[in-house]
Amino acid sequence: MKKAIDRGEVYVNGEKAGTGKHVAGGDIIELFDLQKRAPKPYEIDISVVYEDAHLAVVVKPAGLMTAGNAFKTLQNCLDFNLQKSTEEFALKHARPVHRLDAATSGLIIAAKTTQAQIRLGEMFAAREIRKKYAAVVIGKTAEEGFFNAAIDGKESSTKYERADCVPSLRNEHLSLLHLYPTTGRTHQIRKHTSGAGFPIFGDKLYGKEGEIYKGKGLFLAAIGLEFLHPVSSELLCISTALPQKFTSLLRREKRRWQRLN
Repeated sequence: MKKAIDRGEVYVNGEKAGTGKHVAGGDIIELFDLQKRAPKPYEIDISVVYEDAHLAVVVKPAGLMTAGNAFKTLQNCLDFNLQKSTEEFALKHARPVHRLDAATSGLIIAAKTTQAQIRLGEMFAAREIRKKYAAVVIGKTAEEGFFNAAIDGKESSTKYERADCVPSLRNEHLSLLHLYPTTGRTHQIRKHTSGAGFPIFGDKLYGKEGEIYKGKGLFLAAIGLEFLHPVSSELLCISTALPQKFTSLLRREKRRWQRLN
């Protein structure tokens, strides 16, 4: 109860509650104004791919946390980069409705109204939002297929398509994959590719010993989203370009192999 009260006003059965209030089964708990204190803006420019009065889709840079207690987060970038909504139930501050690992770059949906926030949350829970990722993995995969290994004892599935494959002096091959997770387990793509013998290039957590490339970052990006607009029901198909470092790596590895072969 105390943590909730610290973030705003809490009412139990219609009466304002203090930190010593005990609750019981059947009590009605209401939380109001959970963002009374404005987040300190982190004033860096990020790419805004789509924006209207209810939501925005932005590109989170690699290395930036989506949200949390730190100052340098995507959450704290949003007010600096987005227009304030004029809708009746506009949020005081736009909020990401899902997350990416700090090391992963790519598309994030941010809600600007209460209606959009609630509906988008329901859509993610019901797996109604289709996500597309790109990754450079070590090795040569099949042209297409599924990774279906369970994660933490839970059913998990990721469809993949091989978009490119280049020879590599150090790794024999590097494959560029497009991936479509149908479940949302923690680190699902990273665990699936690594578990199948194709760790993502630059993955310090799930990569193979001796094949961790320092200083280049993780070669995993969220590049596509497809979903119905939470208010208008319009189909939105949103994409962003493959990060430059992906194409540069593949081109460089191919040139090196050709030069020595």
